[in-house]
Order: sequence, then structure tokens, then C-alpha cells
Amino acid sequence: MELLFTKIRPVCVEVVFDSGDAKVGSNVTELDPSTVTSEVWCGKKRGRYTIKNKGASVVYSQLYPYKGLLNYTSGIIHHVKVEGLEPGTKYYYRCGDSFIQAMSEEHVFETLPLPGHNAYPRRVGVVGDLGLTSNTSSTIDHLIQNDPSLFLMVGDLSYANQYLTTGGKGARCFSCAFPDAPIRETYQPRWDGWGRFMQPLISRVPMMVIEGNHEIEPQVAAVTFESYRTRFAVPSRESGSNSNFYYSFDAGGIHFLMLGAYVDYSRRGTQYHWLKKDLENIDRNVTPWLIAAWHPPWYNSYSSHYQEFECMRQEMESLLYHHGVDIVFSGHVHAYERMNRIYNYTLDPCGPVYITVGDGGNIEQVDIDHADDPGKCPSAGDNVPEYGGVCHLNFSSGPAKGKFCWDRQPDWSAFRESSFGHGILEVLNSTYALWTWHRNQDIYKENSEGDQIYIVRQPELCLTTASKDSS
Repeated sequence: MELLFTKIRPVCVEVVFDSGDAKVGSNVTELDPSTVTSEVWCGKKRGRYTIKNKGASVVYSQLYPYKGLLNYTSGIIHHVKVEGLEPGTKYYYRCGDSFIQAMSEEHVFETLPLPGHNAYPRRVGVVGDLGLTSNTSSTIDHLIQNDPSLFLMVGDLSYANQYLTTGGKGARCFSCAFPDAPIRETYQPRWDGWGRFMQPLISRVPMMVIEGNHEIEPQVAAVTFESYRTRFAVPSRESGSNSNFYYSFDAGGIHFLMLGAYVDYSRRGTQYHWLKKDLENIDRNVTPWLIAAWHPPWYNSYSSHYQEFECMRQEMESLLYHHGVDIVFSGHVHAYERMNRIYNYTLDPCGPVYITVGDGGNIEQVDIDHADDPGKCPSAGDNVPEYGGVCHLNFSSGPAKGKFCWDRQPDWSAFRESSFGHGILEVLNSTYALWTWHRNQDIYKENSEGDQIYIVRQPELCLTTASKDSS
């Protein structure tokens, strides 16, 4: 069960849950979603539900036109919007189908504050590249202990595509373990298991997601992202994007931009046009903080995925910089790294703080090699993205001028460590936010942080950029 906050006034949440049994086999028949009703009952007191809403239900299939590969069809996935809620209020709810007396046990959630410069989510949890392993369990256990009021999942959720359609043991490197696979297969029941595993957290904490490369999941007729698009609800219409791959939303005094790296991000494309319009409509007196997230990092000193999405950076960075983005979260690289404020590979007090949190615990394990380590600089032909072109470049200035890699930790890389963990952002007011990265190995220790820093907004220093505070 997932509880997902969407950008609607008055406050609205969307509850996503499933029923019925998924099927795996050579020939599978989809369930009929019209045979059940999608309901959510909600109220401020236990067992007293004054708000009742109905929604829609869907199913999806993952099909392969290859002999020996098994197909999959999902259980019935229900989407119900619950509207008319009050901000900052605790609600109890049940979901299911009351007509056949199949309602869930009672769950609880708390709505987020409305947009405003004096109100912020209590804590924002940030995780990337999670998967479903023992390391994943440590990450989520630790995150639950830190009690977030909002959860950002920055791509690569279940890693179902690390397994053959027949299930069994997954592989750290799919192409290495299964070189004869006719397509990048995926064992879809991993998605069902991932949802059950996450329920203790995301049945009570709003989760906002963005797609990663492990959500692509190609199948028959070149269909992609079918599980991602069906299982997760995002406020695409409410934010004007009309796409599950990029959108925005407000949570108190924070405006979040969730951008797609695996769809067109060029300046002539629909996403860029939407992003420009969204940025122009932000009132920084109402939402002072501007935070962006997408899956692959632009700034990364690890060998893995080094300069992989340089094309996306060259297309979009200037727009985000000139509108004063404060923080950028990404995953993809399976390690932790925090950058100093930067723009176009130059230290800049007006640039965002870029943070990579691709260390959620997935089956591919942590990345340990740095591009500046002796013999670890990738070749220009390495790290080709799964979407978009290749724009690898040599540095044009600074200590690495004329080189593809630095020979020491770059000046723009403030802190890096190869450990699993998660991050917590606590926005205190319109000026200060406390960022803390927690390592899994510190889970049973008190007052221990892998990395911690106050991020300070100083818009008065950057008045030459557009869309800053008007006061």
C-alpha cells in the first residue's frame, strides 16, 4: 500500500493499493478491474470515517515475445484521491471494497502544510537506488526511526530487472550473468514484494517518486515503464506537466521539481518548455526553497556513471541556475557524495548544492572507485547513458584543465563515502536547512552522522539571477 501526496488545494492525498493475485506464466489472462470498487474511508478519529471517496482501478501486463520467457499480469491496482482534507492534520483511513466487505485494517497519515514561507515539512527523507536486499532493510529501518513526514524516492526502486522472468537468484550485473538473454528481462513479482516491504513506511508517509533506469523495463511492442506508470501516482496534471516522468509540487515553503532523465530533456522538448513555465510561476515569497531531483547526477567524482548525463546538464543547468535552485538530489551512483555550490564545473555561491544518495542498498552493491584514483579514470567510450546522447568533455579550466578526470578529489566534491544509507532534510525557516546523511552501519548508535551541514539561502547575493526573492 502506498500513500502519495499530490499538489491540490485544499489538501489532497492519493492512496494507491492493490487487490487480487498477480499471475506469472506463458499465457496469462488479466483480471477485470471493473469487478471491484476502489474506496477510501477517512476521518480524524479512529474508526470514525467522515470522508468517503471512490477512485479507479487498473491492471497492467509485462509481456515478452521470446520462447522460454514468462509473462506477468498484475493484481488490480486502485487509485483513489481523497480531497477536502485539512493541512497539518492527522487522519485515520481504510481502503478496499466495502460492497464485498473487503476493507483493510486502519492506517494513519498526516497531511503536509499548505504553501507558505513559515511552514515546512518536519523532515524530508531522501533515498535512491533502494532495491530489496538486507541492506535495503537496514536503510528503511533507519529511515523509519528518523520519522520523516515526506519521503523522496529518487529513482531505481525495486530492481525487478536484475532477475530473469523465472525468478530465482538475481545478479549484480545482469548482462554478465545472463549474456544470452534476448531482452533485459524483469521478474515483476519483485514489485509486489517491494510494495509489501515498504508498506510500514509509505502507508503513513507521503512518497514522491521519479523514474530511474531500472524502471525502463522494455517489453513487447517497445513498451517501457509500464510498472512505474501504473503503480505510482504523481501530480502531473495538477502541476501542468501531464507526464508521469516529470512534475512539481509544493510542501509548505518548498517547491519541488521532479525531472525526468529518461525522456526528452532537450531545450526544444516538452519537458524543458514545461520546466521553464513552472519556474516562472514560482513565488519565492511563498515557497522560498526550490529543490530539484532527478535520477542520474550531473556532478559525480566516482568512476561509475562519470559524466554519463553531461548532455542533460548542458541542456538544463543554465535554466535551473538562473532561477535559483537551492538543492539538487540524485541517485544512480551507488555511494554518497555532496558537492560544494557549483555551476558549470566552477565553484559558485549562487549554484545549487548537489547531493547524490544512490546508496539505498540495492543488489548491485556500493561503488568504491573514484575517477581521480590512479588507473580508475573511465575512457571516453565508457558510461553511455540509456537515454540521450554522449557529451563527455575535458575540463577547460582549473587544476584538471585539458583532462577528462582530476588527479585528486575535485574542488567541487565536498564529501564522499562508499556506504549505504539515507538522508534527512530539515528546513528550519526561509534561510536555514539542516542536511544529515545517515550511514547504515551507524543504525544502532545515537547522535552519529555520516555527513551533516547547514545549507544557507542567501538570495541577496545572487540578485543578478532571475526569479529570486522579490523582497
